[in-house]
Amino acid sequence: MELLRFATAGSVDDGKSTLIGRLLFDSKQVFEDQLEAVEASSVARGDEYTNLALLTDGLRAEREQGITIDVAYRYFGTPKRKFIIADTPGHTQHTRNMVTGCSTADLVVLLVDARVGPTEQTRRHATVASLLGIRHLVLCVNKMDLVDWEQRRFEDIRREFDDFATRLQVTDLTSIPISALVGDNVVERSREMKWYDGPALLHHLEEVHISSDRNLIDFRFPVQRVVRPISSNELHDFRGYAGQVASGVVQVGDPVVVLPSGFSSRVEAIESADGPLEEAYAPMSVLLRLADDLDISRGDMLCRPHNQPSAGQDLSAMVCWMSEEPLRPGAKLSLKHTTRWARALVKNLQYRLDVNTLHRDQHADELVLNDIGRIDVRTTLPLFYDEYRLNRTTGSFVLVDDATNATVAAGMILRPST
Repeated sequence: MELLRFATAGSVDDGKSTLIGRLLFDSKQVFEDQLEAVEASSVARGDEYTNLALLTDGLRAEREQGITIDVAYRYFGTPKRKFIIADTPGHTQHTRNMVTGCSTADLVVLLVDARVGPTEQTRRHATVASLLGIRHLVLCVNKMDLVDWEQRRFEDIRREFDDFATRLQVTDLTSIPISALVGDNVVERSREMKWYDGPALLHHLEEVHISSDRNLIDFRFPVQRVVRPISSNELHDFRGYAGQVASGVVQVGDPVVVLPSGFSSRVEAIESADGPLEEAYAPMSVLLRLADDLDISRGDMLCRPHNQPSAGQDLSAMVCWMSEEPLRPGAKLSLKHTTRWARALVKNLQYRLDVNTLHRDQHADELVLNDIGRIDVRTTLPLFYDEYRLNRTTGSFVLVDDATNATVAAGMILRPST
């Protein structure tokens, strides 16, 4: 059964957690003891209704403040598809958490309060989703019950957001009027909005086509671990290379080349937790055995002889800065790309991106917390990468502060730096 990963995004109090709670409740995914705990918490908070947002807001601070702070993951399924939901924070202060939750998503559900319309955070989250290469965006105009289910209000919000989205790289945009609190157009079609002839949210999530989003052409296999026999008396000649297929398809007998050494071999066997395989594809985690005994270690990459990634030490990338300390040219950080670590120097800050207007501020001299900008980086070791728009796995990296070991930035590679 196909798996869809999606994230919720939007401003504070737009109803992200309530929407997920409604999805879980109306699709019969909530156990009785969970519902009883939520009902008790709702009474303790003084709510006059069962607050379904409490199904995802699990931290004490979240329940006290009524906001989402950390990313919460929930899992559920229908007869048509399985789902992993990332409930991301809406406050500007927690944009970095939103980036984390959306980094593996196939689709983003972007909520807008029907009374307020698109806000700065709406545009910020839409921009981040576009930068992260998420091709499917669902604009849910929530709280339609508070504007008397008015069609004109929905159309005005949809047109305003469509005008902004034309400047983003979103190939699939769907708009749905909903009320997460009462359940209209979430799992079941709304009886109050007969003027809307589109699908309910769950139906759209079940039917949206994501298979073609994955790169099954460019075979990339970053080596995570070299597997040797436990005992020298058993399988003394066994050497396997474990990792996750980042993209593409590999079959037994396929020729491969090892980077950075350039040595060639062919795939002799593919092993998995369920036994031998004839082929593997992204994002499967497997062990490859090669016909030749080569010097391969963690951080190396296997690919096709005539379809290789770019290799270099100079990168140009968009980054979302996640640290309280600003980023300035000259900063020295650690960089993790697939399974490879390197030291990195930030050579230049090309511009800071204004997420409201998409204006490029080329006079900016630093990036502060939650800023998005384009930088040039030089690494101490060559990296084997593709542009992010072509491959989200080999086109992404994180920057880490050596002093604190904290992840301070998420990067999307654009092209080699000049």
